[in-house]
Amino acid sequence: MKKLIFSAVATIFIFANCLSQDVITKKTSEDIKAKVLEVTATEIKYKKFENQDGPTFTLLKAEVLIIRYENGSKDVFNETQNTLNINTSTSDMAFKGKQDATANYKGKHSGAGWTAATAIVLSPVFALIPALGCSLSEPSDNNLKYKEPELMKNSTYNQAYTEQAHKIKKKKVWTNYGIGSGVWVLLILLL
Repeated sequence: MKKLIFSAVATIFIFANCLSQDVITKKTSEDIKAKVLEVTATEIKYKKFENQDGPTFTLLKAEVLIIRYENGSKDVFNETQNTLNINTSTSDMAFKGKQDATANYKGKHSGAGWTAATAIVLSPVFALIPALGCSLSEPSDNNLKYKEPELMKNSTYNQAYTEQAHKIKKKKVWTNYGIGSGVWVLLILLL
């Protein structure tokens, strides 16, 4: 029994390590899986995660919204922070809504943990029920964690913020479903 528990814990750490990478999110909402090498005053140097022996790429800092590092920390590049008001143009409000959701919404209380637990304890087939249920529902207003309630009164900002938070929630739920399913398969193979 101790060997089984040790194997399950080891598997979880292996899966977590396999998924560990830096993620650079550009202002165009494009995510780049990378290993960030250096952040200077004007640019970011990185290697693509899938080819870390390959060439070094450079992005202008002005093109980047956020860098989420493998250790959980993040750098947010928000030159326009506190300069927008409720009357800003529609496209600026939508951009700011997405940007703020990426920076503030963490996906807590998304059901992702329960999805992974269901996959491990019962099976991936049963875990589809909470995975689908959680990923189809938008995050509740209590969990959005927006910092500027005044901006949420703007319908464009609110919609963009909520849509981006929903994307983050879906990604977290399905990632945890995959991890839980992988652990379940490994446990079946070990037993």
